[in-house]
Amino acid sequence: MSTTTIVLAVILAAVFLLLGSAKLAAVPAMRQAAAHVGMTTNHYRLLGALEVAAAAGLLAGLRITALGAAASAGLVLLMAGAVAVHLRSGDPAARCLPAAAVGALAAAHLVLLAGG
Repeated sequence: MSTTTIVLAVILAAVFLLLGSAKLAAVPAMRQAAAHVGMTTNHYRLLGALEVAAAAGLLAGLRITALGAAASAGLVLLMAGAVAVHLRSGDPAARCLPAAAVGALAAAHLVLLAGG
């Protein structure tokens, strides 16, 4: 596994551990974000649990490549869904950019793991 792949996994894990934990804890900003896109706090907590699980999968993937690949693939799908939800909510493209960017990083991680 290359240094780039490891660094990318650690960065993605840190981002999703932080954001997922905030969703799980239902901090005020996350409750506001959930309401903005028409989700309940419990649905947002479920997304947070998925993000924390993905972070764990990325870190476990440093030892077991298939877990890292599964976590990256899941994050790509999750972030594609996030972009779709933002667009459906009438958000401008700039508001979709963070989800699109980390989704692209997850896709890059997946490609690197596949040896490409």
